[in-house]
Amino acid sequence: MKEFEQRAQAWLDGDFDQETKLKIIQLRNSDPAAYEDAFYKNLEFGTGGLRGIMGVGTNRMNRYTVGMATQGLANYILSHCEDDDPKVVISYDSRNNSKEFARIAADVFSANGIHVYIFDNIRPTPEMSYAVRLKGAVAGVMITASHNPKEYNGYKVSWSDGGQVTSPVDKEIVAEVAKITDPKMVKFEAGLRCGEIEALGADVDECYLRDLLSLSLSPELCEKHGDLKIVYTPLHGCGVRLIPEILRRKGFRNVIHVPDQDISDGNFPTVVSPNPEEPAALQMALDKADETGADLVMGSDPDADRLGIAVRDNDGRMVLFNGNQTAAMLTYYILNRWNDLHKLGEGKYVVKTIVTTELITDICKSFNVPVYNVLTGFKYIAEVVKRNEAEGGEFICGGEESYGFNVGQFVRDKDAQVSAMMVAECAAWAAEQGLTLYQLMQRIYREYGYRKEGLVSVVRKGIAGAREIQQMMVDLRNNPPKEMCGSPVTRVVDYLEPEKTGQPSSNVLQFFDEAGDVVSVRPSGTEPKIKFYFGAKGEDADGKIAALKKQFCQQP
Repeated sequence: MKEFEQRAQAWLDGDFDQETKLKIIQLRNSDPAAYEDAFYKNLEFGTGGLRGIMGVGTNRMNRYTVGMATQGLANYILSHCEDDDPKVVISYDSRNNSKEFARIAADVFSANGIHVYIFDNIRPTPEMSYAVRLKGAVAGVMITASHNPKEYNGYKVSWSDGGQVTSPVDKEIVAEVAKITDPKMVKFEAGLRCGEIEALGADVDECYLRDLLSLSLSPELCEKHGDLKIVYTPLHGCGVRLIPEILRRKGFRNVIHVPDQDISDGNFPTVVSPNPEEPAALQMALDKADETGADLVMGSDPDADRLGIAVRDNDGRMVLFNGNQTAAMLTYYILNRWNDLHKLGEGKYVVKTIVTTELITDICKSFNVPVYNVLTGFKYIAEVVKRNEAEGGEFICGGEESYGFNVGQFVRDKDAQVSAMMVAECAAWAAEQGLTLYQLMQRIYREYGYRKEGLVSVVRKGIAGAREIQQMMVDLRNNPPKEMCGSPVTRVVDYLEPEKTGQPSSNVLQFFDEAGDVVSVRPSGTEPKIKFYFGAKGEDADGKIAALKKQFCQQP
């Protein structure tokens, strides 16, 4: 009997519910390949938590794998938390089974004597982050698979600062979860010492909205230009609850909905993928904008931590901004307003990831504001905020190219709610100067130089593919390019050398040339692909991107 068959048989023979056993038998009989995939390994609890396809099996998201992950996390909390009444916050998005998985996690934590705060309905990831700090919790759990297809769900863990867990806590939790090798080890039902389960609802919404609204920089302009037409879509996710509300409270009176996408539905019936990075996901919103003559389109992903936008160009056509453009534009707006309000000074700073546009660096330099560069992932931005907060520093804003942005210190994760508010504010600020957001972006390019970014993901599946990806990194380390687009390479940064970079060790390479271009290369930690991030500067940046893609990826 093969190893995956042994795992499956253990479930059939074990203390599992009858519905699960019936599904295993049906899967074995109807789809042998899927049957093997469901049991060939255990779903890995990584440094960010769980993420996988839903279904029966050891390699799937289900009540048993969620319960085992929660038991491991509970054991870690109980062995490391000095609080006599440890607390966790749980939230969930609109995905299929998210509410069920959240309730299972709540029951397991409670059965381990941990006080649970669980939201009474879907709420965004950033509100969970906010609530962790509001309630003095030691950890938070968000049931979401972010922008993944409908077949997926996930289990994201945050720590006491509201940020996603980082080293060494992340690795210690992973080790503790790995010790839970059988569902029999999970306390699914309450015992003698049962932690309270307490619902969170509108009261936390009000606190969250109040604090986000306090970050507003141009309230009078929002009222003055409140007739701006804004189309917003939550893509069937959590954003429907609070993003229209925060825009309304800021004075924007013409928030136009996409009714079919306001429905919270884990099947995401109107899109192939609920990812605002993909143009097709925003097509219904773009159509609604043309139908209504709207000035601006916004769309958030299912757990409402990332925001995509589209603006009208000089010919009146809707054009999509990428994450680099939105982050740069918001940084420009926020620093201008902080400067006007005499808020800039010592200890104020911005954070971006290393693969995010250097335009943000140029903007910050012009205001004498320090910029921290961190590894890919918003958890590293939150880590800087936590470290600097202890020394009296103040986080202004920060972002990443993958459409994540945050403002202020209330939330320790990317936040589509505050991003939507700031994009709308920025539009009002631009309108006061007779500009659209498109024209504002052109002004930024004139001030700091035109920049263009590109991303290529090269997929190489299987063991042979993994070896090929590894060899690509070896070749680039041993034979780095001497020039890019005719400009000499002046600096190579290898993030496997933490003593030189000041960052945690990571398999990432960056190449900088004399002209201001940069190429970053990073194998994915979760998928069989290697990512090439391209950033070019100058009037010929579009052509440079094409040339860099050909140089590094052999793309025509």
